[in-house]
Amino acid sequence: MNRKKQVKEYTYTVCKRCILNNGPLTYTTFDDKGICNNCRNFEALAKKTLWISRNRNNKKLKDILSTIKKVRGRSGYDCILGLSGGADSSYLAYMAHAWGLHPLVVHFDNGWNSEIAVKNIHAIVNKLGYDLYTYVIDWDEFRDIQLAYVKASVIDLEVPTDHFIYATLYEIAQKRGIKYILDGNNIATEFPGGSWKWNYSKIDLINLLNIHKKFGTIKLRKFPKLGLFQRLYYQHIARIKTVYLLNYVDYNKKKAKETLKKELGWKDYGGKHYESIFTRFYQGYMLPKKFNIDKRRIHFSNLIWSGQMTRREALRELKKPTYSKRDQELDKTYVLKKFGLHSEEFEKMMRAPIVPHEVYGTEDQKYSLLIYILTRVMRISNSIKKKVN
Repeated sequence: MNRKKQVKEYTYTVCKRCILNNGPLTYTTFDDKGICNNCRNFEALAKKTLWISRNRNNKKLKDILSTIKKVRGRSGYDCILGLSGGADSSYLAYMAHAWGLHPLVVHFDNGWNSEIAVKNIHAIVNKLGYDLYTYVIDWDEFRDIQLAYVKASVIDLEVPTDHFIYATLYEIAQKRGIKYILDGNNIATEFPGGSWKWNYSKIDLINLLNIHKKFGTIKLRKFPKLGLFQRLYYQHIARIKTVYLLNYVDYNKKKAKETLKKELGWKDYGGKHYESIFTRFYQGYMLPKKFNIDKRRIHFSNLIWSGQMTRREALRELKKPTYSKRDQELDKTYVLKKFGLHSEEFEKMMRAPIVPHEVYGTEDQKYSLLIYILTRVMRISNSIKKKVN
């Protein structure tokens, strides 16, 4: 008599406070109360930032704004603001105007803008009276780099875009003598640390170049760089600083969107970072299918931590598709056409084993001794400054 084998499916443990689990590519652990280490990490950081008194945050913000306004570049701007058309950067642009800042607004065009994002950008700069500088990256080079990442079978396909955005902002700031870059990243909706490996370092130029060298097909000549030596120059010689002003205000994503719609005619584009067609396809289609990862888990958990969403609401939203199947298929057709891929080639890449970024070499590996020395020097320097102060 043949007996059917009983296959026991593994079920991941889910945090009792947020909705993160100990699934693929995470280092999530739980305490005796069933609370994950990501929650605890957020608490530790929030106590030093979000959860300190409003008066104290207001004073910090006032001091930073005063400092920025005192240092104007040669062209009359006191800062640079990167604008994607998404909620965070759009709200930062709105608040910068309310604070009386005079930013040069920079948009990085990588060829994947949605129509809504483009309309949002123009609505914001027109209504707020900003000057807009659009940096259009060479499409052939950028396509070759993005496709190299897909072929490399690494998880963070957004590294090229993010790397070039940061590099572009520094490059323009240095050329125009601007000392401050306003960044829309914030703790309330984009907690910068945790025990997951769904993202990779956006500034590891060595990893980027090695991946392209192995899987790319053309020479790279025009793209902006932000490796270790570029960062040392921009940050310590040109003395350009990046500031995260949304950390000093009561930043609520839902309320921010309502304000943007009412005041600027801004339109919502759906999921987080879905203002980019590629990002929407990557997060909503490729991550779940190839890596078994639903990035909404971290996005919703972040809102739970900052009190902007309940756990019940998050679990309910998680049951819905990342976005409609019809739009997924439309995006798939569009992405493959822009990449010049046949469906069979793409499916083969989707089935390929996952490869950690570190396999291709990293900045830390190549410059380990130099980074160690620089870190020690900076610690000693900071210690001396504290004693002097």
